[in-house]
Amino acid sequence: MRKPKIVVLGAGYGGLMTVTRLQKALGQDEANIVLVNKNDYHYETTWLHEASAGTLHHDRVRYDIDSVINRSKVEFIRAEVEDIKTDEKKVVLNTGEIDYDYLVFALGGESETFGIEGLKEHAFTISNVNAARQIREHIDYQFATYAMETEKKDERLTIVVGGAGFTGIEFLGEITNRVPELCREYDIDYSKVRIYCVEAAPMVLPGFDPELVKYAVAHLEKKGVEFKIGTAIKGATPEGIKVAKGEDETEEIKAGTVVWAAGVRGSSVIEKSGIENMRARVKVNPDLRAPGHDNIFVIGDSSLIINEEINRPYPPTAQIAMQQGEVCARNLVKLIKGSEDALETFTPDIKGTVCSLGDDDAIGVVFGKKVTGTKASFMKKMVDNRALYMIGGPSLVLKKGKFNVL
Repeated sequence: MRKPKIVVLGAGYGGLMTVTRLQKALGQDEANIVLVNKNDYHYETTWLHEASAGTLHHDRVRYDIDSVINRSKVEFIRAEVEDIKTDEKKVVLNTGEIDYDYLVFALGGESETFGIEGLKEHAFTISNVNAARQIREHIDYQFATYAMETEKKDERLTIVVGGAGFTGIEFLGEITNRVPELCREYDIDYSKVRIYCVEAAPMVLPGFDPELVKYAVAHLEKKGVEFKIGTAIKGATPEGIKVAKGEDETEEIKAGTVVWAAGVRGSSVIEKSGIENMRARVKVNPDLRAPGHDNIFVIGDSSLIINEEINRPYPPTAQIAMQQGEVCARNLVKLIKGSEDALETFTPDIKGTVCSLGDDDAIGVVFGKKVTGTKASFMKKMVDNRALYMIGGPSLVLKKGKFNVL
C-alpha cells in the first residue's frame, strides 16, 4: 500500500514544530515526511534584532536542521520554493518539482514596504541571518569611516528605525546598548550619535499595555532615542529618509543607517499559488487548512487568524506559529489514520508577551501579570530557551540557550 507523502515547506518555528511532532507520532511505514527549506539551518527570528545590533553573534541565532530531525523518518531537501500547483499537487522548487498528498505551508513572512518609495533600495530589513549580519557590518563601517575621515559627516552616526512595533523597539533596545561600545572602540564622542524611531501610528507598541509602553519609551529616551510618533515615512534616499511634515510638506532626516521594521506580510508564493489570500496571508479554517484545499495547511506568518474578542487578526508571533505546528501535526496524524471527522480546532493560547529593551531590561505581561526590568528580561530569556526546548529538547537548550539570565 502506498504511503501518503507529507511535504512541509519552511523550517521556521511552525514548520520545524510540525516536523518534529510528526516524526514522533508516525512510524516509517505510515508516511513519507519531506521538509523543504532554502538553508540547511533554522534561525530564531525573535533573536535577529540582537544579531543586527551586534550584541549577539549571528551564529548564536541559528542551528543545523539536521540536529533536530530524524533522517530515518524525514527527507530534507535544501531548495527554494517558487510556486505551488494545487491542481496537480506539486510544489515547484528552484531544483525541480516534488509531489505531495498533504502540504504544510510554513514559509514565513516577508517585509512589507507599503509602496513607500526608495525603502527597498535604501533601507535595511531585519529579515534573516544574512540581513542581520549586513546591518551590523554596515553600522560598524559607518562608525569606522567616521573615525578615519578628515571631513566628518555627522549623518554617518545617525540611525533611523522605521516602526515602533516589537521588532523596532527590540532593535532599539539592543542598538542603544551597542552604540557606547562602538564610540569607545572608535574614539567617537557619544553626543554625536543620533537615534530616531519614526512611527506613522499614533502610539508605540500598539495594543500593548499603556503603562508598560510608557516605561519602554522612557527607558529608550533616557538612552538617547528620539521618537517621532504619528509621523509617516514618505520615502528613503541614499542620504536618509523623508518624513511627512504637515499636509503637503516633507522633512529630510539625513542618516547613514535606515532600518525598516514596520511591516510584515505573508509569503509571495501564496499569491502565486492562487490560494485565496489577503496581503499574502490565508484566512485559514479552524483546523488550519486553507479554504477550498482539504490537503493544504497554512501556519505561521502566512496564516491569518482572527481574534474574535477584538475582531482583529492575531499578530504573527513565534508563540502562535509553534502552537499551530503542534495542532497541524496532530491533525495530519488523524487524516493519515483516517479520522478526518475529529480534526482539532486551533485556538491560540497566549501565555504572555515580553518585549526586550536590551540585554538587562524588558517589559511584558506574563500569565496576566505586568513585569518590567530584570524580572521581565529573565522571563524573555526563559521564553527564548523554551522555544529551543520545544523543538530540540534539553540538548539544544544547552547548546544554544541563553543562560546569562540575570
